[in-house]
Amino acid sequence: NQNNEIGLPNTLFRLEDTTEYAVVEMGMSNLGEIARLARTARPSAGIITNIGVCHLENLGSRENILKAKLEICQGLPDGAPLALNADDDLLPTAALPGRLRPVWFGITSKRAEVRAEQIRPAGEGTAFTLVDTGAGEEERFAVTIPTAGNHTVYDALAAYAAATRLGLDHARAARALANYQTTGMRQNIVTHGGITFIEDCYNASPDSMKAALDLLRTRTPGKGGRRVAVLGDMLELGSASETGHRQVGAWAA
Repeated sequence: NQNNEIGLPNTLFRLEDTTEYAVVEMGMSNLGEIARLARTARPSAGIITNIGVCHLENLGSRENILKAKLEICQGLPDGAPLALNADDDLLPTAALPGRLRPVWFGITSKRAEVRAEQIRPAGEGTAFTLVDTGAGEEERFAVTIPTAGNHTVYDALAAYAAATRLGLDHARAARALANYQTTGMRQNIVTHGGITFIEDCYNASPDSMKAALDLLRTRTPGKGGRRVAVLGDMLELGSASETGHRQVGAWAA
């Protein structure tokens, strides 16, 4: 997640000849930044998870955020797969380069060729059926991931879509999702002194905050217990800051 114009090259310089795959994040707060990062990394495949409201302070609109994220196309070779969230309201409207191979994933959209069905809790994680219709015939795989919340199901679908379209075996890729491990402060669930803590503090925006609150809502407190949300600021929202904070406040209530 060293995702800026210093951090991403720092990651690339640490790769060795024995490295087979590297997953790098391309962050931005202005137009033109992902274009430079994509030309630097020259990825074999791309993923766009969604078009949220982070960085509205500089970019001004979600349409400009869409434009900025689509800059990843400039670094992709001809025929490269580009995994896209079919459930996002803006991504399906995007004009994509005809030289790329879009792979749509989702939960509700009929457009998605990689989708999740029968999503249900499984202990601390989530189980679902992964359906892949990309090869012309339907494939179905039972998947369990060690994280909770539909937002993490989208992440799993995106990873599977990109990996399989790069040539990885479909069944093996679906099984491997169970081995995912959270890092940093992303939905790290720990118990201390009889209290369960959900550390989910990497970044805050209205979208990620609502997802975190949804997860907290699904947790059943112990007898006589309660659920407490400790929320930090959401920055870089610009003119949408007050609206975003009021929406999250209403969501929390």
